Order: sequence, then structure tokens, then C-alpha cells
Amino acid sequence: MTPAVLAGVDGSPESTVAAHWAAGEALRRGAPLRLLHAWPWLTDGRASFADPEDLPVAAQRMLAAVAEEVGARHPGLTVQTDVVLDAAVDGLVAATEVAEDADLLVLGSRGLGGFKGLLVGSVSMAVAGRAAVPVVVVRQPGPESGTESATGSAAGAVPEVVVGVDAGAPSDTVLDFAFREAELRGARLRAVHGWNLPAAFAVVGFLPSGTETAELQAVEEKALAAALAGHRARYPQIEVVEQARLGAARTLVEDTEGAALLVVGRRRRPHDLAPRLGRTTHAVLHHARPPIAVVPHP
Repeated sequence: MTPAVLAGVDGSPESTVAAHWAAGEALRRGAPLRLLHAWPWLTDGRASFADPEDLPVAAQRMLAAVAEEVGARHPGLTVQTDVVLDAAVDGLVAATEVAEDADLLVLGSRGLGGFKGLLVGSVSMAVAGRAAVPVVVVRQPGPESGTESATGSAAGAVPEVVVGVDAGAPSDTVLDFAFREAELRGARLRAVHGWNLPAAFAVVGFLPSGTETAELQAVEEKALAAALAGHRARYPQIEVVEQARLGAARTLVEDTEGAALLVVGRRRRPHDLAPRLGRTTHAVLHHARPPIAVVPHP
């Protein structure tokens, strides 16, 4: 059975937009869509005061309404619903740990408990840092998101998937995901490598000359080409644009609004005390506008 595309739903407009985006992704993959809602109320002492068969009814009604809306807009899609009896972060993360059942988790940028000033809520950030599968965070179209549609592509624009590449230590897992997403969409892939000046140039008065900057740029471009060579050979049908620019996070935030998807990596950490998200991924989640896929990798 094809692994499902999961979408976290809490009744907020942001989560409904994410559910529709996930539906499109499920259709592209030939996969079912599974709508999840975390229901924590039976996980503590309050459970003794309620009938377990009664409490999740409201959640099931909400999920059924979203499923009906998504199914009407995406005919032919198999839509399943499930109430997870756990807190939001723990329940959604646990749902991704059954590898044969889940291939992708899609979340809205904020939920019902989020502050309007935050582009990405705490639940989405925490799940993106812990999930066992790639997590896509989708922004709600509107003033905060420019003119892109729920799919992340500006109307009439050439489809494009953007992937952040660490040319010094490229991840096959991240690149595999990005090339596959470009293939599914018939899109161009733009591989962006943001590089920083050597530490010596950080000292005031030791800025690089134009010649030195050009030499460093040439080295980074060669490193990026080498990082992509194997995947370009495996996906010859995909148009690939290579871009090496000074500045890591800034490079991925600028000029990506029209992208169908922005793909970044996250290292799997051996223990819970380690940082969940790297600085670049954290910055991209807060500032970039298109749907953002956070892909865990070794």
C-alpha cells in the first residue's frame, strides 16, 4: 500500500489550507490523504470524569467537515480521518514514526492557539524538529503570503522547486526528496548553496578584494556542481539551475516567493537535548513565503 500523506487539522483556516495542499500532494503521489487531529483531553486525570466514547465526537465532526470539503475539491482522492488521543506535538510526531503508513506530514503555519504575530506557530516548529518524515509547513494565502496560491506557486509562473544545498556536506536524502518533488510537479529545480566568507574576513579592515571574492565564488560553484552531479545524472529530464550565493539563510529567503516548494534539511539528533533545527532552517521557517519542506537526514 502506498504510504499516506498526513495533514494535521485543528479547525483553523491555516490547517484547512494545509489540508488542501496535502490533498494535491497526495494526488500527485497516488497516495491516500489522512487527516489527523490531536485530542489531549483523555490523557490526564480528566479522563475519569468523562465517557471516552463521547469526548472525541466534536473532533470527529470537525474532521468529517474538512474531509468533505477536501474531497469535493479533489475528486478521486481517498480521504481518511483519525483522532489521535495525545497532545498535539507528541501525537503528530508519533503518527510519523510508523514508516510504512506515512510518507509526509503537512501542517499549517499556525493553529488555533497561535499568536497572529507569529508566521510559524510553536506546534509546527516543534513537529518539524522531531518528525520521522518530511514536514511541510504551508502558509495561509493572504497579506502575509504575498500573491501565491495555496499550492505555493504564483499564478502563471513556471513551476519551480527550490532546495537548499550544503555543498560541503550535501545530503542525498534532502536532494532525493527535492528532485522527486520537482519530477512530480514537472517543475524546474533551483539548487541554492549559500556560503559564508572565511573567518579571517570577519575582522574589520580585512574585507576581501573583488578578485578574492570571485575566486571564492568559483570554488563554491564547483563544490555545488559536484554535489549535484549524481542526482542530475539520475534525473536527466529535470531542468536544474545552480545558484551559489554569499549568505546562507538570506539566500533561501530572498527570491523564493513564487516557488511551489522550498526544501531544506534537518539533521536527526541522537538525543532530545540537541538543537532541533539548525539556524538556517529556523530562519527559513520564520521568513520564507512558499510552502517549506523540512527533511530529516542523518
